[in-house]
Amino acid sequence: MLLNISYNDPKQKKEIDDIVGKPFSLQNRLKMRGIGSGKLVISGSSIEIHNLLILDNNINTCSIEMRPMGVIVRFRSLLETYGLIIPYFKLKLYKGKSKIYSIYKDQYYIKVKAEKSSIHEFFRKINNHKVLNTPRNLEDL
Repeated sequence: MLLNISYNDPKQKKEIDDIVGKPFSLQNRLKMRGIGSGKLVISGSSIEIHNLLILDNNINTCSIEMRPMGVIVRFRSLLETYGLIIPYFKLKLYKGKSKIYSIYKDQYYIKVKAEKSSIHEFFRKINNHKVLNTPRNLEDL
């Protein structure tokens, strides 16, 4: 689900929390050694996301936030902030040969450059958390 998350909308916040869970507590964030990726340079994206990114002339960057049941990929276009809300059971991660990670959810995807080793560690952390928190059966959803 691709949403404009620029504004504080309680209905939208509840919808996001229902899909990927509430944000981790401070204690869990410290235990996990961080839940955010920092700035990632976008090297490619699906047409819906690309149409938003080309509206301004800034460098296309995004960040990823881990949640208990999924991730949120945030990026900016013009003065708006958009979020790609991805539950773990729909998240697909691929690592390309040239240090590029691809993040897929249904028809949406974002490709990001991984130039630092900390980014590789963060994607490993996402993958491990996904394995532990993805339901095994459809009834568990």
